[in-house]
Amino acid sequence: MMAVNDYVKFVTQQFVAYMDLPKEERRQRRQVRKQEQLPLSYRLFGMVPLSLRLLFRRRP
Repeated sequence: MMAVNDYVKFVTQQFVAYMDLPKEERRQRRQVRKQEQLPLSYRLFGMVPLSLRLLFRRRP
């Protein structure tokens, strides 16, 4: 397991690397991450919405 000091060092390095990026690239990364995110219903309830949708779609 990581020592607290190692963890703080790692987080600091990640933060500095992120802040060194140009502002436009940070915005673009946030936008891409937002687009890749699953819909809220899937994040809250897992596969239940998908299974219900498939169940009702098959019935005539």
